[in-house]
Amino acid sequence: MSDALTLPAEARERAGKGASRALRREGRVPAVIYGGKEEPTTIHVEAKELIKQLNTGHFMNSIVQIELGGDKVRTLPKDVALHPVTDRPTHVDFLRLSKDAKVEVQIPVIFLNEDASPGLKKGGVLNVVRHELDLICAADKIPTEIEIDVTGKEVGDSIHISEVSLPDGSESAITDRDYTIATLVAPSALKKSEEEGAEDEDVDADAVPATEQGEDADAAEEQDDKSE
Repeated sequence: MSDALTLPAEARERAGKGASRALRREGRVPAVIYGGKEEPTTIHVEAKELIKQLNTGHFMNSIVQIELGGDKVRTLPKDVALHPVTDRPTHVDFLRLSKDAKVEVQIPVIFLNEDASPGLKKGGVLNVVRHELDLICAADKIPTEIEIDVTGKEVGDSIHISEVSLPDGSESAITDRDYTIATLVAPSALKKSEEEGAEDEDVDADAVPATEQGEDADAAEEQDDKSE
């Protein structure tokens, strides 16, 4: 399960672009807590602490306890706006979580026991189609990652969502198809595909067969003889 994080915050007395710019100059980041059948709560948090938590790599999939005026509000980060030049956070949206809430999150996948895959041992390549899975999870049981075992997999095999054992409290958010997560392909198949793509891009006038070029030259000479 993802680690729970704690983020101190203060209430925002004023809203608007001017007030938000003033907060950013003071090293603060404007934010809002919404959902849970309550009115949105406007807050601001310390930029340094927010950046520190963003750098953990699992901020968006973690429960964040917002400490506000002596109370703790249980939330899930939903969106972080970044400055287009500096990449520093400029605004954060938090979803307020009720006791039995379920949330949709994207969880990274990792592959285990690659040395036990005959296909990979023969030189095959694991072609990852989805690096993250869209899951609906109980708010207090959000996994950090999903492990997929490739033991026994051969070249040509595919791994679908139906094969993955999801943790308790988690289910796939995509239910209308058994989508592919990864495939095992031969290196030659990848090389052939790349070469075919390169050939399509390189087709030009120089690719005209020599026999056709010769026929064009002969036709030009006959035309010159007639004109003389």
